[in-house]
Amino acid sequence: MTPSFQVNSISLAHGGGGKMSRQLIRDLIMPRLNRGKLAALPDSVVLSNLGDKIAFTTDSFVVSPIFFPGGNIGSLSVHGTCNDLACSGAQPVFLSVGLILEEGFPMEKLSRLLDSMSEAADICGVEIVTGDTKVTPKGATDLIFINTAGIGKVRSAVELTPTRIAPGDAIIVSGPVGNHGMAVMLSRAEFSFDFDVKSDSAGIWPVVERLLTLESGLKFLRDPTRGGLSATLNEIAGLTGFTVSVDESMIPVSPEVSAAAELLGINPLEAANEGKVVAVIDSGSVDRAFDLLNDCPQAVGASLIGSVIGENKPRVIMKTRIGGSRVLSEPMGELLPRIC
Repeated sequence: MTPSFQVNSISLAHGGGGKMSRQLIRDLIMPRLNRGKLAALPDSVVLSNLGDKIAFTTDSFVVSPIFFPGGNIGSLSVHGTCNDLACSGAQPVFLSVGLILEEGFPMEKLSRLLDSMSEAADICGVEIVTGDTKVTPKGATDLIFINTAGIGKVRSAVELTPTRIAPGDAIIVSGPVGNHGMAVMLSRAEFSFDFDVKSDSAGIWPVVERLLTLESGLKFLRDPTRGGLSATLNEIAGLTGFTVSVDESMIPVSPEVSAAAELLGINPLEAANEGKVVAVIDSGSVDRAFDLLNDCPQAVGASLIGSVIGENKPRVIMKTRIGGSRVLSEPMGELLPRIC
């Protein structure tokens, strides 16, 4: 079977979480591998017939550089997998770790990464229970790649699915966006600007755990990683068939990220996040949601950014700061490859 987009090889944009990623998954991967559960394209899947309901997910990390302000590939691999579980309403419990190491990789750096993984796992309340290590010849890998798989126990009383989203539902983001993508971008050799921007890499379960008490008032969760908030909002519109309306002035972006993005000429809404969650909730649950998040350290700066409107046209309309409006398009790919 040939994908509908006529390309002969994989490009970096196919891994960016945007339109080309979706085409690759939809046209090439899904027709071959889907047997039912894969069709919904979940970050993690809730499995049944195994006693207690559990969620299962896997993720791979190839971020460059492997150390960046606010984190590193070790802590990121734990946070990213735990967050995928959390967005299925599951409390992270167990992780596996696969390490692909390049010949010549310094033991001192590996020790630092493993210490970071251990610390992140302890903070997230997960246990690393199995793993694997492979070594490739020098030049065959870029220092280190990590794969983590995770198992979580479903704590949600209702299924968190886009099919429950309805016109009038509110959209909340748990804090300032764009920090991770900008931190990694600025830490690369080709960017020598002096900005105090740190990755937001962190576990989001404390945020999700509180929101789950909304029960049926909570409709859907997604962590806006590759492609940033823009990709996530467009995903919500695409999955529901509705128009999403957001207010640019209500989207939290730190002054440091905003300044760096302006200098580099990029949109911070397309920059990756690794410690934030986008929640779609019933409009009647908004006040309670913010009461729940009021003293949560992982939700500082949480904001109501928009809503789902009853227009059967899957797109994102953003009201600009100057009073106009424009379509917030889905990014074709990540602003920078190997962001996570």
